[in-house]
Amino acid sequence: MGTSDPVFAGAAEQARMLAAGTLTAPDLLERYLDRINRLDPTLRSYRVVLADSARAEAAAAQARLDAGERLPLLGVPIAIKDDVDVAGQTTTYGSAAHGPAVSRDAEVVRRLRAAGAVILGKTAVPEMLLWPFAETVTFGATRNPWNVDFTPGGSSGGSAAAVAAGLAPLALGSDGMGSIRIPATWCGLFGIKPQRDRVPLSPHDDAWNGLCVNGPITRTVEDAALFLEAVTGETGFVAATTTEPTRLRIALSAKIPPGLVSRVEKPQRTALAEAGAFLRELGHDVITRDFDYPPTVMFDQALPRYFRGCYDDVQTLPHPERLDSRTKSFARVGAMISDRRMAAIRAAEHKAAQRILAIFDDVDVVLTPGTARGPSRIGGYQRRGMLSTLLSVASRVPFQGLFNVTGQPAAVVPWGFDRNGIPTSVHLVGRPHDEATLLTLSAQIEKARPWAHRRPPVS
Repeated sequence: MGTSDPVFAGAAEQARMLAAGTLTAPDLLERYLDRINRLDPTLRSYRVVLADSARAEAAAAQARLDAGERLPLLGVPIAIKDDVDVAGQTTTYGSAAHGPAVSRDAEVVRRLRAAGAVILGKTAVPEMLLWPFAETVTFGATRNPWNVDFTPGGSSGGSAAAVAAGLAPLALGSDGMGSIRIPATWCGLFGIKPQRDRVPLSPHDDAWNGLCVNGPITRTVEDAALFLEAVTGETGFVAATTTEPTRLRIALSAKIPPGLVSRVEKPQRTALAEAGAFLRELGHDVITRDFDYPPTVMFDQALPRYFRGCYDDVQTLPHPERLDSRTKSFARVGAMISDRRMAAIRAAEHKAAQRILAIFDDVDVVLTPGTARGPSRIGGYQRRGMLSTLLSVASRVPFQGLFNVTGQPAAVVPWGFDRNGIPTSVHLVGRPHDEATLLTLSAQIEKARPWAHRRPPVS
């Protein structure tokens, strides 16, 4: 997908331009560094920008390009979420409680480097990755480039804000309860939560008791497919974005999972209804049908793993006394969930997943609203305790977490805007291990209703 400005071209197009010699890796990097210098004081999407090392990496990448070497991401800058290790840098988890700089890259970063990527910096997150907003006492508030009075979402909030504002062509995110899909929604981007274990988490394997995965936040569907091929060593993802989809059976569902108190607001309902009508026009069979959610699945599966995951992460910190009171409260609840109880929860996952997945006996993809409401205002949770914050944020984003329990892939594609100028999306849930269908369908939507040309006011 071409554009007059290379910084908005997307990672796949940039890779083509670099290989063709119409753009150099140092020039592309400097464009981003200049934009970060001008725009990020407002957005605060980066926790740290690695300008010096990125310049050295871009120069090395250009030498390899000049020598005729070709790699999937050779010379393409990529931002890394600050829960993922980058050698020589601290991994802060959005907190002052962190330890010293790490000596080795996380496996996903190692693979990105092996594919030729230039590591641009580390992006902002909420403390311990807990919330769908990116505000911390230690590092301040990250703002949404579509409307700076609001959060970009979280926990991959800095990653999404950076890509949306043209401060990175692609960013690594992680998703434990929606943390790729939520900020991708509110920043008008494509985001995919891959199948569990598709993208390596090492050295943080089995994070949040199996809820967490790493994945991309991108401008285009092809960019996400390119990322998946680069870090998994598997093929077929890019080809899926150019494949004409067969006639798919698609279900629409706006059912709130039991145990959550929420109401889908008009812009989000409109997006789902419009998407259903649009997919019918594209020739798909579209019906209305809900997941058969187990009545206590949030309390039996999602929330215990979430709370215990926080507790486990806090145990690795050298300075837990520096955590804010809300995080300490969260970890205290997690401490109440014993190893024995967690083993029983993990053993019961299959039964809960079978019930949720039964809908795929009859359909290929399920669409839900991307979120139930738009994002919170900056500072909206500063004076709230843990429980009050959890109940409030859950009402905004009820559709994501259960698919972290099941482990299946899910993605969001941009749709419209709400009254505050914040993007909306629709949420595509696929069969286990079937990212290909989600990529094919998302690319078909993108081709007919392109979004990558949209630029937020802060860009």
